[in-house]
Amino acid sequence: MEQALSLSYGTLRLVQIGWRVIRLESTGRPGEQTPGDPNRYVGRPAAGPDRRSYFLAPNVGKEAIAIDLKTEAGRELLFRIVRDLPVDVFASNTLPRRYEELGIDYETLSRANDKLIWVGLSAMGPEYPEVPGYDPMMQALLGYMDLTGQRDGPPTLMGVPMIDLKAGDEVFAQTMRALAEQAEGRRGMRIDVSMARAAASWLQTTLPLLDLAASAGDVRRSGNEHREFVPVNVYETADSWLYLAIGNDVQWRRLVSIGPFASLAGESRETNEGRKTEHAAIHGELAGLIRRHRTEDLLALLRQAGLVVAPVNSVSAVREMSGVQEHLVRTTLPDGREVRLPPAAVATGRREFPLAPRYGEHSRKVLEEARLARSEIDDLIKQGVVH
Repeated sequence: MEQALSLSYGTLRLVQIGWRVIRLESTGRPGEQTPGDPNRYVGRPAAGPDRRSYFLAPNVGKEAIAIDLKTEAGRELLFRIVRDLPVDVFASNTLPRRYEELGIDYETLSRANDKLIWVGLSAMGPEYPEVPGYDPMMQALLGYMDLTGQRDGPPTLMGVPMIDLKAGDEVFAQTMRALAEQAEGRRGMRIDVSMARAAASWLQTTLPLLDLAASAGDVRRSGNEHREFVPVNVYETADSWLYLAIGNDVQWRRLVSIGPFASLAGESRETNEGRKTEHAAIHGELAGLIRRHRTEDLLALLRQAGLVVAPVNSVSAVREMSGVQEHLVRTTLPDGREVRLPPAAVATGRREFPLAPRYGEHSRKVLEEARLARSEIDDLIKQGVVH
């Protein structure tokens, strides 16, 4: 029972390893133009009004049904689907306060199937049943925006919805854990994934500093610099931008042994601690030297010395990268156009997936599998319980 990105991405990972995933959406109000998952209607047109660009990537290879769980008949339908398909995992990212109201709580659905793995994804877990969660809000709440951006600039949103994706990965990981425990004899299980806790778990290099006499500046944004290693930064070249990271003293010695950078050397700079005391001067000098050269020439020079360096690529350049482009996932629009999508995080052997489903596309098929007669399904559709 998913909408938006976080859970949809988690269940996409299940699709990528060969699972059957059925997304359950609401039926909407009579005459509503945008029923079901709001993300269906966000972004550039792709395949009709209910499959726009924002919806495609995380929902390829899935089926879609629409049931009104605010009705007793709808809740009974879900119970029958969980029991009679049968369903191995039920997951939802609606507000926890709605679990019992909609008949999707673990206690209810586990009566339909005592082996059910139940996953609830929410902003802050069931202890905070009223709190909604969207990625930008969570980035602000969990310190991510305060850690992102220039030192003297405003808090900044990351360019990728990291907390949504982290929470989705956690759904995938915890589902795999539950299956492993089930293989060892455990039956059903309830799993609650908190976006806030998942996000806080990634504060590995910052949160511990608070108990280690760190100054306020040590746990705030630092632009493209590293808080500990010098020099690490993004530098403007003669024709674009380049990222360079000197992560230890050996790498520093390699850098200053290269002709164009020899002037950076100095006894006080031989250790990282020494370079930290001169970080502003080092960054300024290095920026001046790098600005004189083209990115391609610098990459060849610095890589030859075994240094950690990269161009600052656009997304279009990333799509063409060796190591990425050969693993891209593909789907095909109804008019025959191919759409390239992000690769699976780990190779699964499958790169072609059916297009994301239309709203309610598989309702009748799934209900027939749950042993409903066609006449019964027709009546439910007429009553508005099913779309």
